[in-house]
Amino acid sequence: MIHVKPIKFYDTKSGSLRLFEPVTPGVATIYSCGPTVYNYAHIGNFRNFVFVDVLRRTLRLFGYNIKHVRNITDIDDKIIRKAVEENTTVQAIAAQFESAFFQDCDYLRLQKVEYNPRATEHIVDMIDLVKVLIEKGYTYERDGSVYYKIGRFENYGKLSHIDLSSVRSGARVDSDEYLKEDARDFVLWKGRREHEPYWPAPFGEGRPGWHLECSAMSRHYLGPTFDIHTGAEDLIFPHHENEIAQSEAANGVEYVRYWLHCAFLNMKDQKMSKSLGNIITARKLREDGIDGLAVRYFLLSVHYRKPLAFSMEAIESARTAVNRLQTFYSRIASAAASQSKRQEQDSADPLTRIRSDWYDALGDDLNTAKALGVLFEMLREYNTRMDMDRVDSVLAGELLSFLDEADSILDVMRPDSEDELSSKIDDMIVKRQAARLARDFREADRIRDELSQMGIVLEDTREGVRWRKI
Repeated sequence: MIHVKPIKFYDTKSGSLRLFEPVTPGVATIYSCGPTVYNYAHIGNFRNFVFVDVLRRTLRLFGYNIKHVRNITDIDDKIIRKAVEENTTVQAIAAQFESAFFQDCDYLRLQKVEYNPRATEHIVDMIDLVKVLIEKGYTYERDGSVYYKIGRFENYGKLSHIDLSSVRSGARVDSDEYLKEDARDFVLWKGRREHEPYWPAPFGEGRPGWHLECSAMSRHYLGPTFDIHTGAEDLIFPHHENEIAQSEAANGVEYVRYWLHCAFLNMKDQKMSKSLGNIITARKLREDGIDGLAVRYFLLSVHYRKPLAFSMEAIESARTAVNRLQTFYSRIASAAASQSKRQEQDSADPLTRIRSDWYDALGDDLNTAKALGVLFEMLREYNTRMDMDRVDSVLAGELLSFLDEADSILDVMRPDSEDELSSKIDDMIVKRQAARLARDFREADRIRDELSQMGIVLEDTREGVRWRKI
């Protein structure tokens, strides 16, 4: 028998919290809408990707095997426009920004996903899906393109709850993106156009529409029905609505059992968006020397369905929180490695309850904010007990085991490698020296205190500033 911990998710389609019951017991199948590789991903995009990372880590901690697909959209209108603007090829643009995306994933410690298929690797699957839809009467052709008739699909709108009563029959759209609430027939296959990539197909040379890609790739890797589909909330309509329409029409079965959508990251009360020009890329933060663990912590510190506001002050607060967790982890690890005498068990020791509360928080629709509250309660409790010499090596070992479980989700507590740590400390020393030269002594003191919290002491010598571990 497979033993897994129960977990509930808020399902967008039903609008309710539902107990997770996968198609195959003990196995969670997940499809996540990945990046469209025409530019650097901004941290609003990465709020969604960090949420998905927490999802897959939590399911694994709760006992599930994971089969996860995150696609790479390497052909669409935006990539083609970018290639024209820069007088290069679609392939060159896609390769450049796909590589940058994976570098940013490493910066934020995102786990590697089992499958990262590119759209252009599955053109045959897309053509096959269009052929089925044509045979079943869900399409029509205009000017060499194939369109999906949304009026033919009885339950169109069941995810977004859009009202189709005012939709004009036959109104259609060729663009991969269109206005919210603008429900129209959408393009499955775009007829060949000058200076655009194209592929041969029985219904004419051309290229796939954006919505078609995810339906074809999810069916290829996960089958006609799978457990969880994730994405940012702006994908609910039209993208995910269109996925449902084309997939269920072609396959004749339910497409997805649970729809999970992440709320926006806001910048001054507006959604962070390339179209609004208010973005900050993960790459820019990395180049500015901002600690990726602080950014990761910030992005997961609020429940994924609640809006989150970006500011450098919030990143700074996240960095302070990460430092507190890392210092506590190091303190517990040192105590666990010691040979301190076994003490009499404290009947009021709260570890069992804390561990239970942590799992309850994660099992309640991935409530990371509540889970972090539990963790900082633990930090306060056991720092006090250690100050009073009431934590022996056996208890410390139990605490460390739980911290490792918690950090299998958070991935911010365990220290960097020695090379990464040395580089990080050197960078901080340079910034402190620059602050002192600029007579910004408050910033210089803040950096010194942060280094002290990391267990680093600075020493001024004739050769410059040196550091050593306490």
